[in-house]
Amino acid sequence: MDLFSLPPIAAAFNAAYALVGGLTALFTPIAGAGAAAVAVIVLTMLVRTALLPVGISQVKAEWTRRRLAPKLQALHRKYQKNPQLLQQKTMALYKAEKASPFAGILPALAQAPVLSLVYALFLRTTVDGHANALFDAHLFGVPLGTSFAHLIATGVLWPGVAVYAVLFAMMAAIAWLSRRGALRLALPKAPARVAVMRTTQSADPAAPLANLSGILSWLPFITVVFAAFVSLAAALYLLATTAWTLGERAILRRKLWGEPGAETARPAVAG
Repeated sequence: MDLFSLPPIAAAFNAAYALVGGLTALFTPIAGAGAAAVAVIVLTMLVRTALLPVGISQVKAEWTRRRLAPKLQALHRKYQKNPQLLQQKTMALYKAEKASPFAGILPALAQAPVLSLVYALFLRTTVDGHANALFDAHLFGVPLGTSFAHLIATGVLWPGVAVYAVLFAMMAAIAWLSRRGALRLALPKAPARVAVMRTTQSADPAAPLANLSGILSWLPFITVVFAAFVSLAAALYLLATTAWTLGERAILRRKLWGEPGAETARPAVAG
């Protein structure tokens, strides 16, 4: 069964096609053959603008997790021998503070349907019974409907490898900056004496939180891997949305927290 034949999905797909097609026509005099790629990037900016309230709530959630870090450390120190009770106390703390440990995944979930539509826009040969005008769109000679994995499998490497190399390099740079920011803001800075003790004491109650933050900080690099298996259009969407996220968080952290990383900073808006 073709999911895109279902009325709600078909309506959303046709609307996305009309929007991207209109943007492509708008930018063709300026971008020429790359107008469809520009349209995808503009679409990403429109979606992220609409999701700005979600981005604000996400930054507030970051502040809440940072503020609760000492309390979470205390809970771990007190209940580390009883994992089940520790989990209950942790969730009770989040509930009492009206916070959620999963608040950060909402923007990704909200964009998943849009990313799926972008993925399909450049793969389907027909739209609502008519020829898909976006099917043959390309960027520097690389079809927007193809993927890096497909290029490798078929052996048609040029110019696709060069285009994807630039794309991956930009995404990796954004991921590295995102990781550095996540590590800096994950937990309040510890005094130098405590930092020295952490290098010699594996029982440090802050270690699990620090280790978890260290592991989660690598998540932005998953986007680079994922981009290798989706269409070039979807990869461009991922590049644009991760770049937007990096800039958005930097601006909102300064606005809501004050100087990034300052332990005494307080959000200007109650979270």
